[in-house]
Amino acid sequence: MFTHEMVKSFNQLEMDVYNYIVRNEDKVIYMKVRELADAVHVSTTTVLRFCKKAGCEGYSEFRLKLKQQLKDDGRTKLDMDITAMGDFFQRVQTKAFQENLKEAMDYLIKSASVIFVGVGNSSIMGKYGARYFNNVGLLSFAIDDPFTPVFRGKNEKTAVIALSVSGITKETIQLAERLKRRGCCLISVTNRADCTLAKMSDCNINYYIPCYNIENYDLTSQMAVVFIIEYLGRQLKGVHNSAEDLIGCE
Repeated sequence: MFTHEMVKSFNQLEMDVYNYIVRNEDKVIYMKVRELADAVHVSTTTVLRFCKKAGCEGYSEFRLKLKQQLKDDGRTKLDMDITAMGDFFQRVQTKAFQENLKEAMDYLIKSASVIFVGVGNSSIMGKYGARYFNNVGLLSFAIDDPFTPVFRGKNEKTAVIALSVSGITKETIQLAERLKRRGCCLISVTNRADCTLAKMSDCNINYYIPCYNIENYDLTSQMAVVFIIEYLGRQLKGVHNSAEDLIGCE
């Protein structure tokens, strides 16, 4: 309904009207011109000028065109379970989840380095986590090859963060188990708490997001994992090094 040329022609007040409409299309088709103007905090003259630039003689015609477009579009829904993410962020606010994060923080504060492990999509999250933790001063790296040789001897000063949606990925479990035998503390981030990786961990953070797969490909959202990584990273800021101590910082 709105062409690129139309949007370019809008001034700031008209852009306010435009932004309100695209976010509230289902409401606008039932609103009178005065109600829309009040909602956007502009004059009715601004709304009418907006309608003219949108190719309509007046507000009534604009509202009819908008209603028809919504009908034609069928209001295609996003192919994402946004409700599930909303539920996750509500759980983040609970005392139990905060205590869970604090338990992981206690291990990380005592550690001199962190190893992220995971395969598939989780390996990408591991690389991101390692970079994020390095940014805040905690020496970190990621292992995305499950057959990487593990160092000999004990290393109680290293924390392992194992990432796995299912928590039953054989390669991740084997690598995590080998590192734990070397004295590393094991923190896992999984979708469920009743999986093998969670049960063998010193600390498990679970996020419970609906799994989504197409054939043999896992498309489960990683947004919760990103949040957990960034939350822990931000809490670690300044714990191990100040910003001036980081290599590459002036």
